[in-house]
Amino acid sequence: MTTGKPSVVCIGAGPAGLTAAYLLSRQGIPVTVLEKDPRYVGGISRTAEYKGFAFDIGGHRFFSKSAQIEALWTDMLGEEDFLVRPRKSRIYYRGKLFDYPIRAFDALSKLGVVEAVRCVLSYVQGKLSAPAIPKTFEQWVTGQFGRRLFEIFFKTYTEKVWGMKCSEISADWAAQRIKGLSLTKAIWHALLPQHAGAARDKIIKTLVNSFRYPRRGPGMLWEAAAARIRAGGGEVSLGQTVRSLEWDAGERRWTVGVADADGAERRLVCDHVISSMPMRELVRAVVPAPPAPAARAAEALRYRDFLVVALVVQDRELFDDNWIYIHDPGVKVGRIQNFRSWSPEMVPAPGLNCYGLEYFCFEGDGLWTSSDDALVRLASDELVALGLAAPDDIVDGTVVRQPKAYPVYDDCYQHHVATIRAALDAGYPNLHLVGRNGMHKYNNQDHAMMTAILTVKNILLGRRAYDVWCVNQDAEYHEEGEAGASGDASHGTSPAAAGGRLVPMRV
Repeated sequence: MTTGKPSVVCIGAGPAGLTAAYLLSRQGIPVTVLEKDPRYVGGISRTAEYKGFAFDIGGHRFFSKSAQIEALWTDMLGEEDFLVRPRKSRIYYRGKLFDYPIRAFDALSKLGVVEAVRCVLSYVQGKLSAPAIPKTFEQWVTGQFGRRLFEIFFKTYTEKVWGMKCSEISADWAAQRIKGLSLTKAIWHALLPQHAGAARDKIIKTLVNSFRYPRRGPGMLWEAAAARIRAGGGEVSLGQTVRSLEWDAGERRWTVGVADADGAERRLVCDHVISSMPMRELVRAVVPAPPAPAARAAEALRYRDFLVVALVVQDRELFDDNWIYIHDPGVKVGRIQNFRSWSPEMVPAPGLNCYGLEYFCFEGDGLWTSSDDALVRLASDELVALGLAAPDDIVDGTVVRQPKAYPVYDDCYQHHVATIRAALDAGYPNLHLVGRNGMHKYNNQDHAMMTAILTVKNILLGRRAYDVWCVNQDAEYHEEGEAGASGDASHGTSPAAAGGRLVPMRV
C-alpha cells in the first residue's frame, strides 16, 4: 500500500541525519536511519559511557545564533533536561591557566611584567607591520594580537590539531574561527561584559559566556530524537554498514544495500537518500559509478582523526573549566575536558571526576595504533607532568577512537568537492548531502542541523529551492528562491562563492 509520500533513507545518525529523520517523521513520511556505530546515535555528538561515567566526544556547547535550531533542541529533548552551564575554557601555558578568550588584564598579569611589556610592544609592532592582506594563519593572528601572544596562545594547539605549521595554514581559517575578535575587542569585553539582553546575532561566538547542555551529555538529546522517530513510525537501526547505493534513473528510485554487524544483508528501496556518510565512501558506493574525475576527486579527500582517553581521577578541583587547551609542546595532548564541569550528572561517584584527554592524529599512525593500555599510561603520565593530577589520583581509564572527526582542508579540497558535487547533482538528483563529513565541510552541530532542515524543505517542496551549501559558520543561510540564485558550484560559481567553508588550507 502506497502512502503517496516520498520514502527516505538517511545514512548516518549524527545531528544532520537525525534532524532530517525527525522532521520527516513529523510529516508522516516513511524514513529509515542507518547508523554504522553498533551502540550509539549522535555521531561525534554522542555520549559514550564507561562504568557509569559519561563523556562527550569532542565537547558540544548548545548555543546557536539560529532561534530555529535552539527551538528544535528544546522540542527534541524538553527544557527540563537542559542545564544552563557557565562557559569557561582556559589555555595552559608554562604551568599557568590563562582565560580564553584572551582577557588582556588576566594574560598580561600572569605573564609577568617583562613578558607583558614584550607582548604589548609586539602587539603594536604587529599592527604596524601587518600585511594588508594576510595569507597565512600566522600572519593573521600576529596582525590581530602580536607575535608574542600568537606564539603563547595560538601556535602550539593549532599545530597539534591540524598536523601542519601555522605558516602553512591559510589566513581564512583564522578569520572564521576567531571571527570578529581582536585584542582591542577582548579588552573592551573585559571592561563592559555583554548584558543579558544583547542580541544573539550581535554576540561574537567566541565570547559567549553560557550555554545549554543536556544533563547526561549531547547523546541524551540524540537518543531522545531517535526515540521520537521510532515512535512516529520511522526506523533507526544501529550497526548498519551501507555497501551500495543503486540509482534507477528510469524509476527515479534508490536501492540501498546494507549489512548489519553479523554480515546479514538487506536492500531498501526509497525515493530519496540523505547522506551524512563521508563523501569519499559515498562516491565509492554509488551505482552506476560517477564519472572518473569525480571518483578521483573523492579518493583525494582526506580526514583528520582523534582519540579521547577518559581518565577517572580523584577530584582535587584543580580546575573547573569545561576544557583547557594545552599549549605545551612537551606533551602530545591537545585539550583536556572536565566532564563534571559539563554536567555533574555525568560523574556518578562523589569525590571522583572524569577528564577527557584529546589526542589529534591520523588513522593508522603511531598514536592511533597504540594499545588502550599504552594510551591510558601516556595520558596519565602527561596529566601528572602538567601538574593537573598526582600519580595516586588516577583510578581508571578507557579510550574512544573517533575516525574521520574532521575533514582535511588541503589546498585542493574545494576543487575536489566541487567536482563531486557537479557529478552527483547531474547524475543522481534525489541524493542529498548533509552534515560535516557528508559535505566535507567544517560544520558544527547547529550548522549540520541547518543543512538537514533545508534538505527536508527541498524534499517536501519537490525541488531544490534552498541551497544547503550556503549554510555558514553561524548557521545562517540564504533563502533567495531557487538554489541557483544563491550560487552553485555545479553551475560555474566558484566553490567559495557557493558556500565553500573557509577552513585551514595550506598556503
